[in-house]
Amino acid sequence: MAYVEIHPDRIASNAKYLKGLLNNYGIEMVAVSKVTCGDPRIVKTILENVNNVKIGESRVENLERIKKSGIDAKTMLLRPPSSDKSVNAIEYADTILVSELSVLERLINKSSKKDNTFIYMVDTGDLREGVWFEHAFEEVKEAVGLAGKKLTGIGTNLGCYGGVKATPEKFKILIELGERIRKETGYVFEYYSAGNTASLPLVENGDCPKGINQFRLGESIICGTDATNNRIIPGTRQDTAILYGEIIELKKKPSLPQGEIGRDAFGRKPKFTDKGWRWKAILDLGEQDVLPKSLKPLNNKLEVLHASSDHLIVDITESKNEYKIGEHIAFNMSYGALLRVMTSKYVNKVYL
Repeated sequence: MAYVEIHPDRIASNAKYLKGLLNNYGIEMVAVSKVTCGDPRIVKTILENVNNVKIGESRVENLERIKKSGIDAKTMLLRPPSSDKSVNAIEYADTILVSELSVLERLINKSSKKDNTFIYMVDTGDLREGVWFEHAFEEVKEAVGLAGKKLTGIGTNLGCYGGVKATPEKFKILIELGERIRKETGYVFEYYSAGNTASLPLVENGDCPKGINQFRLGESIICGTDATNNRIIPGTRQDTAILYGEIIELKKKPSLPQGEIGRDAFGRKPKFTDKGWRWKAILDLGEQDVLPKSLKPLNNKLEVLHASSDHLIVDITESKNEYKIGEHIAFNMSYGALLRVMTSKYVNKVYL
């Protein structure tokens, strides 16, 4: 069967390196484990190897999984919980990122007897969560009035939705907003939570504005990559998780389908190149389990052609390996591919 080979120690090595990098600039690190669905083995290994790190998750269920496994860690919920998850969010998240006043008020009411804190999100251009920065002052000021000392900071996110790159100017929006709040209300924010993996170049190049003091890192820790800037993170490992698909069919077939071409199972119109007859392996993986176009075979003579929901087709013609039914083909994965793999119950997880 298909399985993913996971190396928690290599992931922890990435986390340790990145924590050291941020420490040089007085920046706190939140290790985001959401791509692993809050995998307790990975979280535990990170915490055993890296001091003073918080754990970030976007789903309450993952935080619950972490806490119920016996792991004692400061936790952050990276998006506001739905109304039916509010009680559990208060129970399992020490800090919650919010972007609506009504949600903040709801959570404050439910956390009156607990020490939960909140960070209010500001959209600085990427168009994901947060109040639009040009209109942020009044809303954040009202949030301060609602939450008082429970509102410990403001934050932003870049790269994940709109692909907008982090710049010093984007981060200065938060600093200037916080300064305006201080001048008009006297309230001082503890955290300016602005950074993520896509923002690391600002730290590496010494361009991160003074005052930004929290980064939420996921992809760089788990994969050692930065999709927004299309790069490998210097000093990190990328061999943290290897995917193996089992060959369930191995036959020589034409390169081009025969017949009138419509759409595939996902509504796409596939394109094919005529290379004559080719040896093709079908693996026990599909779109339900992985992002096929984000797979890179470890054997660089192989080519991923296409996939349906549960069949992955690989051209093995150029390889000198004599593959057989039941053997496995190994792949490196992008962050997006790993996300599906870790979510799929059909891919076995093997820890080394």
